[in-house]
Amino acid sequence: MSTRHLQRVIGQRGKNTLEQERENFEKTQAVAINKAINNQETPVKEKHLRNTILGTFTDHGGNLFWTITIRLPLQANPIVAWKFCQVLHKLLREGHRNVLKDSLRYKSNIIEIGKLWGHLKEGYGRLIAAYCTLVIQKMDFQKKYPEIPGNLLMDDEKYAHVCGSDVNNYFEISVDMLDYMDEILHLQEVVFGSLDKSRANSMTNSGQCRLAPLILCIQDSCQLYDYIVKSLFKLHSSLPQDTLTGHRDRFLSAYKRLKQFYYSSSNLQYFKNLVQVPGLPEEPPNFLIASDFSKHVKPVAVVPEPEPDLEPEPVEVVDLVDTAVPAPQETFRPSNFSLNGSPIVPEVDERDLLIERLTKEVRALRAELERVKAEDQRTIAALKEEISKLEKILSELRVSADKALKENNSLQKQLSEAKVLAGASVKLTEAEKQAKQNEEKFKKMKEVYNKLRDEHVTLLRTHGEVVKQQSSEKKLLEEKEQMIKELESQVHFLEKTRTSLEEQLKSTEEQKTSLESHLKQTLEEKETEHDDLTNQIATLQGEISQMMEEKQSMEQQLKSQLTNLQSELKESQESKRSLEEQLKQTIAELQQQLDQVTADYESTEKQLNSDIGNLHKKLIETSIREGKAFIQDALDQFENPSFTTVKCTAEFLLMRAEPVLASLHNLQKSVKIYGVDRTGLETFVECITGFAHHMGDCIIHGIATSHSTAQIESGEELGAVCRSTGESGLEVLTALQKGDNIKAEIDKAVHDVEELMRLADALVPKADDIKAEDMGDMVDNEMQSTTRAIEQAAARIEEMLQRTREDNTGIQLEVNARILDACTDLMKAVRILVEKSRDLQKEIIAQGRGTSSVTEFYKKNHRWTEGLLSAAKAVGWAATTLMESADKVMKGEGKLEELIVCSQEIAASTAQLVVSSRVKAQKGSKCMQKVSEASKEVSSATGKVVASVKTGSQIIEEQTLMDFSKLPLMQTKMQEMQLQVRVLELEKELEQERYKLGEIRKRHYQLAGDTEGYELHQGKR
Repeated sequence: MSTRHLQRVIGQRGKNTLEQERENFEKTQAVAINKAINNQETPVKEKHLRNTILGTFTDHGGNLFWTITIRLPLQANPIVAWKFCQVLHKLLREGHRNVLKDSLRYKSNIIEIGKLWGHLKEGYGRLIAAYCTLVIQKMDFQKKYPEIPGNLLMDDEKYAHVCGSDVNNYFEISVDMLDYMDEILHLQEVVFGSLDKSRANSMTNSGQCRLAPLILCIQDSCQLYDYIVKSLFKLHSSLPQDTLTGHRDRFLSAYKRLKQFYYSSSNLQYFKNLVQVPGLPEEPPNFLIASDFSKHVKPVAVVPEPEPDLEPEPVEVVDLVDTAVPAPQETFRPSNFSLNGSPIVPEVDERDLLIERLTKEVRALRAELERVKAEDQRTIAALKEEISKLEKILSELRVSADKALKENNSLQKQLSEAKVLAGASVKLTEAEKQAKQNEEKFKKMKEVYNKLRDEHVTLLRTHGEVVKQQSSEKKLLEEKEQMIKELESQVHFLEKTRTSLEEQLKSTEEQKTSLESHLKQTLEEKETEHDDLTNQIATLQGEISQMMEEKQSMEQQLKSQLTNLQSELKESQESKRSLEEQLKQTIAELQQQLDQVTADYESTEKQLNSDIGNLHKKLIETSIREGKAFIQDALDQFENPSFTTVKCTAEFLLMRAEPVLASLHNLQKSVKIYGVDRTGLETFVECITGFAHHMGDCIIHGIATSHSTAQIESGEELGAVCRSTGESGLEVLTALQKGDNIKAEIDKAVHDVEELMRLADALVPKADDIKAEDMGDMVDNEMQSTTRAIEQAAARIEEMLQRTREDNTGIQLEVNARILDACTDLMKAVRILVEKSRDLQKEIIAQGRGTSSVTEFYKKNHRWTEGLLSAAKAVGWAATTLMESADKVMKGEGKLEELIVCSQEIAASTAQLVVSSRVKAQKGSKCMQKVSEASKEVSSATGKVVASVKTGSQIIEEQTLMDFSKLPLMQTKMQEMQLQVRVLELEKELEQERYKLGEIRKRHYQLAGDTEGYELHQGKR
């Protein structure tokens, strides 16, 4: 073909050829990327990854990659998003250097993909979120340190150049590398955590799809581990150890996780032929020892090169331009024109196709050349680094060998001198042995030296072969480059036509990009609106379904309650009708017989009252029996081994114990009301059942609280009080069943419940203002002051007894003398109990302290000491209060009931003292037996005081009792009404006072611990 004809053909079809070439390249890349990032749950094929990487070198960046991948369903298909992260990771490692710059523009897209899939807790959701975080971390790291290549391969000199001479740079880059390492380890933990450990996941497509990206993580982690170790050794040689504590802790944590990662990966069959997983040393490097750096070995992950594609057959390069002079007859060819004179479009020439194919080969060869250069540089850098390490080891071995030679020579000199000496045969033999050992050591070190030298020579030879191979490859590349230059000279004039096309193409692309961005923005807005509407619809549907379910359940509950109420109403109405009919019939019969037979009417009325009384009695007995069963069931939980695991807090026990006091007061009130008015049966039965349930509930939670507390003594004491509380509750119901007066039983139950609440309140954590070391002296002082208070109270009571015998006569003298005698006996019993308690306390200290001092014993058992202090203080205060109350009664200023309360308070205080002593007393202690006997005497004396007060009160009331036998009917009725009004007023006042008492007791329980500690602390001062 002539030159003019070639130019004419190029002028007609040059634009189409360049455009077709670009389209073919884009199609090839689109096919490779779509095959690499597909929705099949299989690992990405290496050839598609390689084609994508070569495409970045041809395109000089990643714009084409992002143009194609941005249209993929990354937010719709999890497998596509997972493979996208892997391909992007691979491009950042091995692609063109401009891939990072082009990818940073799409950083927000990667973050959004990670956030979107992070909401999916199953499948690939958490994996994609972790991988996106890792990719962002890698991009930030490469952006911050652009001198470090994407595959992190560089020699020590380049790394030192990156960090510079400032130690702060090492500090900062080590932190960034640790962050990078943390993201890699987090990703592998998420991947391994998502696999089913019951089967071989690495041999399934789904398992391989998840495990494939870990090869890149292994390659990155090897380099990061090496640089982190070198940086930390550098930092420890320049900075104090304390400053780098955080670095060491983070490195040790990453070391353990990385070692486990390598171990888990090396056991996978899938990785056997894909990567040679390195191993880490058994122990992490000790950065505090500088010489430990010589033991550091860089982990190298060897990835075998994939089998190369078959090279295309060499194409014979022919002359594209015919330089011969054309013949005159060929200047005009009729076949080039149609019959009407219009030119015919020439057919595609083979030379045009040849130009196109050669251009493609040129670009492919350029990409392959850059890839081969990069791989050679990596191999040479790795070999240089290995050679430098071996040279370091070799130099160290040379130094040690020289040292061993010097030692051997010195020992030989000593040996020769020892042989000269006649009397030093023993030293001679020892020197010979040592010389032999040194010779053996020298031989071993020589063998190691020879071995390392051979390895060094082998590596040098390998390096030489690599250099030779590289030189041969360079020759081939030079030949190819020469061919490329020749082709470029021929294609150069084609590029001139390309510029005009590119200008038109740029304008078209700008319009296209603007339209695409507008369309993309519109689609994103529509998608966000659609997602918002979908989420709102889903939430509304969920709320509607939940409300419908709640409505149905409430309707069912209301229907069941309504049916139950209707049935109960019918039953009550029927029973009411039957009772009304019976009553009406009875009333009619009685009205007919009223005038005639009054005696029959009275007998019938008595019979009716007895029947009603029997019914009431049966109902009350049934409720009492059920209540006793409920309380007994609660007490039986002491023997239930499975109940020991149940736990409860002291605060919750206090909440459950407060209703018990209210139920006791209500029960006592209802008993009085029912004794006056039988119509209060319903309230009476409700009070019985309520008391039983509250008491049982309190006991159950008390047992659970005794199991929960870490204070064994307090727990045992609380358990004992719970048992006594339950028994007092049973006594209340038993007395109620017998029809006796239940005031004493209720008072005892109230006291037990209050004691339980006090113990529970003591278990609530409080601030302690008293030092445990000072409690020993305070216990002795408090016991002595208690004894003095009891003796003073006894002496005062004796004085009051003498005074009342002088001032009073008759019944008043008898009542006062009986009460004061009982109080005197009580004081004597209390004094004996305190003395026995002091003896028991001394025995406990002598047996429990061992070789330690008394102060150390009190310090060790400070809680028991606090309880003993509290009990002793309470006994002294109660004795003083009893004496003051007795004085007021003798003077006529007080009430007899005050003596009952004070005596009961003394009994409770002494019981607390006995319990505090029993906690530490040994089993079978004679002193403890004496204390128990003295406690029984105190209880007996308390009962005598109560009996004396009640007897005296009864005698006085009998004197002041009015004679109602002579009152007429109207005055009797008026007196009855006045008394009923008075009774109601007194009951109201009683209820108010009980409420006040309850509130005061609550406040007392809340402040008792702190107030007592404060008073003791002030007393110590």
